Amino acid sequence: MNEDQVRSAPERLRAVTEFPEIFFERVLADGSLQPGSAVLDLHCGGSNIARGLAMRGCVLTGVDHSAPLLAHAAELDRLAGVTVKQWRARVENADFPAASFDAITAGQCWQACERPRTLALARGWLRPGGHLLIAQYEWLPLAGNVVQDSERLILACNPGWTAHSGSGLHPLWLKEVSEAGFVDLRTWSLDIEVSCSHAAWRKRVRASTGVAALNDEARLQRLDVELMAMLAGRHANEPMAVPYRLWVVSAAAPGELA
Repeated sequence: MNEDQVRSAPERLRAVTEFPEIFFERVLADGSLQPGSAVLDLHCGGSNIARGLAMRGCVLTGVDHSAPLLAHAAELDRLAGVTVKQWRARVENADFPAASFDAITAGQCWQACERPRTLALARGWLRPGGHLLIAQYEWLPLAGNVVQDSERLILACNPGWTAHSGSGLHPLWLKEVSEAGFVDLRTWSLDIEVSCSHAAWRKRVRASTGVAALNDEARLQRLDVELMAMLAGRHANEPMAVPYRLWVVSAAAPGELA
């Protein structure tokens, strides 16, 4: 799947990558970040992490290769009254001075990165003891719930979609981070129920990778009709309580731990 197919429509992606308040509360409370920290946010155009940290006193730089997403993020930053210094580049081709950041964040984008190269770059860009934070916020397909029912419809429309039936956890990433030389690895997760109307859920499904990759309006419309029928028949009560899992990996660059 072409990454640009997923990341080219800011108004659709916002529903996918908005991290909840508890994420910001936890990373500041556990010492991974603190006000005044110099932070680099990877793929900054597609999530609210850079904006949320800037609102809490961190000094933000963001990198993203998508001009539309950067423009959209800049407008949201302006409305929020914060500034994020933006760089347009692919993460793997970005060039920042060595040891120039206290933390690097990657929200809802780690699967799209060239992870070995990104880890090597991140280790060089971080100051000794600086933190790499990888964060995912994913829906949870459970037996008979609206997520599982929706995933079945997506798979019927796009059998090649592989990002289904997930747990919101990515243990392979821990191995990769450790093998890249990072230390003091820590993880935490939190399950959250999100209140969601039928209309909002239809937008969320359309923004998912399995649907965004279709790029076929007739098939998209057919899927939406099937989704509306499924919601009316199996999950009629609104708002729905949709389960999500927030999972965060924290690791430190070698050197004195922050």
